[in-house]
Amino acid sequence: MLDFMSLLRESASTFARDIDHLIAWVAILGGFWWLIAEGVLVWLIVKFRHKEGVRAQYITGEKKEEMKWIHWPHNLILLCDVAIIIMAINVWYNVKQKLPPADDTIRVIGQQWSWRFVHSGKDGILGTPDDVETVEDLHVQVGKTYHFKLETTDVLHNFSVPVFRLKQDSIPGRVITGWFKPTMTGTFDIQCAEMCGIGHGIMMGRIHVQTPEEYDQWLSTQQKVAQSH
Repeated sequence: MLDFMSLLRESASTFARDIDHLIAWVAILGGFWWLIAEGVLVWLIVKFRHKEGVRAQYITGEKKEEMKWIHWPHNLILLCDVAIIIMAINVWYNVKQKLPPADDTIRVIGQQWSWRFVHSGKDGILGTPDDVETVEDLHVQVGKTYHFKLETTDVLHNFSVPVFRLKQDSIPGRVITGWFKPTMTGTFDIQCAEMCGIGHGIMMGRIHVQTPEEYDQWLSTQQKVAQSH
């Protein structure tokens, strides 16, 4: 249902469609009432246009039979608002509050004006000698659930992966944990979505979602390079 959003924009994480569906419902429900309001406005303008010999009436809207034309649409719009709030809380909880078990964990460090990433090595544990650090290139495996530990060394940044529908602020002095699970291989954009200084526009990177074989080959290459230095 409502998969037309995916046709407009590529999605590559498990929660991307949930966010797309929520935005689509907001557009549909808000758009429906906007069309109704504009249609009624145009109809009223045409119906009660100036006519020779007919005086305009001043209606205060205080009579019961007049107030129902305000109260009924108002109550129906409130019902739509409640539905949107319930859907938004459900998506928020599943994306931001419910942390699924991790298959792997990465560190993401924002600094003016680049992204640094620390991948766990073959032992799958961060903070050990076989960790691999990269700048502006993040490598992950398709189908694995990742936790990320988001930090910043200077000012506010925002770790944004549009194809995942992922955005998370990084705050000085805090380590923020989030998660994602890629569903499609490919190379996608990473952005900073928070104004962070004069070089904000060039603070970007790439995320490479790879098959397990491709990832293992990349990891082995990185570790051989590290050992040769």
